[in-house]
Amino acid sequence: MKDEPFSVTIKELAARGFSGMPEEFIPSCGLVYSSPATLSYNSPGALGFGVKRAALVIPESVMLLVAPDCCGRNSTILSANEGYSRRMFYLRMDETDLVTGRHLTMIPDAIREICGVAEPRPKVVTICITCVDALLGTDLERVCRKAEAETGVRVVPGYMYALTREGRKPPMTAVRQSVYSLLEKKTKRAGMVNLMGFFSQVAPSSELFELLHRAGVKDIKQVGTCRTLDEYMEMGAANFNLVLYPESRFAADDLMKRLGIPYIELTRLYDIEKIDRQYALFASAIGVRFEPAAYRGAAERALESFLGGHKKCTFALGQMINASPFELALSLAGYGFAVTHILATPAEEDFACMKRLAELSPETRVYAPTAPSMMNFAPVADGVGIAVGKDIAPYFPGAAHVSWNSEMQPFGFQAVADFFAACEAAL
Repeated sequence: MKDEPFSVTIKELAARGFSGMPEEFIPSCGLVYSSPATLSYNSPGALGFGVKRAALVIPESVMLLVAPDCCGRNSTILSANEGYSRRMFYLRMDETDLVTGRHLTMIPDAIREICGVAEPRPKVVTICITCVDALLGTDLERVCRKAEAETGVRVVPGYMYALTREGRKPPMTAVRQSVYSLLEKKTKRAGMVNLMGFFSQVAPSSELFELLHRAGVKDIKQVGTCRTLDEYMEMGAANFNLVLYPESRFAADDLMKRLGIPYIELTRLYDIEKIDRQYALFASAIGVRFEPAAYRGAAERALESFLGGHKKCTFALGQMINASPFELALSLAGYGFAVTHILATPAEEDFACMKRLAELSPETRVYAPTAPSMMNFAPVADGVGIAVGKDIAPYFPGAAHVSWNSEMQPFGFQAVADFFAACEAAL
């Protein structure tokens, strides 16, 4: 192992492209180092909205985790810390189960037992399986259909497959499809739209709501705000879906095929000019006129205020943030700030902005958070003014720390204003 932590300049990374990305950024190509930067997200059973908690956003549901003890251990801790332990149940697998698949025949009885003891009685049970069943080739959809027929309870599949992180349908993409899989076809309501992308709600302060209301949208649904299964099922009547995060694209495509609900994608951006342009394109696509000038003005004033006192501020960006670290880096560089470090694994869509970032800030270094060589990263005492993301904060003890990871999801011009307010407060 090298004595220096692996890193590459943004210029070199952009030139390589996604297909030529160094193996250090791909966890399946070697050992995974659980550093302070990765403990919270290098497993699909992760802190925050990992697979388990994400699936539980279905209202009036519980989860049955079918797994060996080693896979279930962290779930008991995380569920207690994050307040969903009363909705988690476990079917433990032994060595015989691993060889014969016997555990699958126990699932209907386990569901009946859960329904007998859980208060209130669940209306949905998500069956979550792990890499063990991936290796066994378990057909979980068939298992769920059989269990639902035997128990009379809605049963939804959930996959906590760390093995598929670099595949076509990684765990957090698959769980989003599971979350919306219960929706059924309903008569369309012209003034209704679903916001898809996040498991928690978009910040009510975002101008997106006001713009949609002014465009004639009367009812805006989000799975994170649904309190009952009936309220959740109303989402099947949406006139269209608005996808705010790329990992929900697969789920939106599934809803379009199954229920005939079309979708439009909007990207969470921190470049004021691009946000304005995106709203204009969105308005044109749905045949309305937006007037976001007042909201843009608030974002510009927040930026100007921050520039006034901290024009030479230097940033280091982590991955556990409510932003694409590469898009945020590009936006900050465009405003004139220096971005020296990015600690993140690039997704394919990140390369779209990397070429421009390579022009503005070619020497920005990108570190692979799961590479074992990260244990040799020496904390940077000075030189960085703000470290954004609690995953990167330990590496920059002398910087101001901005977590920027609230469960209330920022979006649009208001996100820009709130971001710079958070940076000002941290400094």
